[in-house]
Amino acid sequence: MLILVMLFGAVVGSFLNVVILRLPAPEESIVFPASRCPQCQAAIRWYDNIPIISFILLGKKCRHCGAAISWQYPLVELAMLLLSAALFQRFGLTPAFPIYFVFCAALLAVIFIDMRHQIIPDTISLPGIVIGFGAAFINPWVTWQEAGLGLLLGGGALYAVAAGYYLLTKREGMGGGDIKLLAMIGAFLGWQCLPFVIFGSSLLGTVAGIGAMVRQKKGGKTVIPYGPFLSLAALLYLFFLEKINLALQWYMTLMN
Repeated sequence: MLILVMLFGAVVGSFLNVVILRLPAPEESIVFPASRCPQCQAAIRWYDNIPIISFILLGKKCRHCGAAISWQYPLVELAMLLLSAALFQRFGLTPAFPIYFVFCAALLAVIFIDMRHQIIPDTISLPGIVIGFGAAFINPWVTWQEAGLGLLLGGGALYAVAAGYYLLTKREGMGGGDIKLLAMIGAFLGWQCLPFVIFGSSLLGTVAGIGAMVRQKKGGKTVIPYGPFLSLAALLYLFFLEKINLALQWYMTLMN
């Protein structure tokens, strides 16, 4: 069963590559036409579209035009395969598994889209808010009350931060996509996740931001997308909640 789950995850990862490539373009459809080379537009045969394996067998090149195939494709497929395995190990075949499978797939798409285009499509976050809250009625991990507070407080917290930053600097420091993404995260994980997700994403973003400032040499004008860090913090909370709580208890004991 674990192998089947992993194979299914890899197939969904292959579809996510289509979503990542086409969703930011309003004129593109994620359904039609079938998979094609971004360079020569040649249709990709099924045997050249096997997750991870085809990338290796083709030598990282398109069979038709010889253009290099981006490493993004096998990375997304492998990431979804591993996330699927981790979800199966954590939840088994309970209602929580399909709920958080959808959640992880959405976050993975957000990470790559935001890194490439610095946008978080509403077509991911807004349906995600509805799905996360609706699923809470059958989700054994989060109650509907916790999910409702999560989406309200998640969206509200980042909106307050964004509004405060604008009042102080007269510059946009955070997009509406980040606000809706945290509302989606709160809907899936409940309000309890918000302190860790906000703190964890800020810490990750600060470390990455310092590196970007050094590399880009733009100082305070350096811009990095925040969505990937929110998504990574949410994944850490999902899979390592118990260890996070133990670390917090240890810290509180140390402080006392």
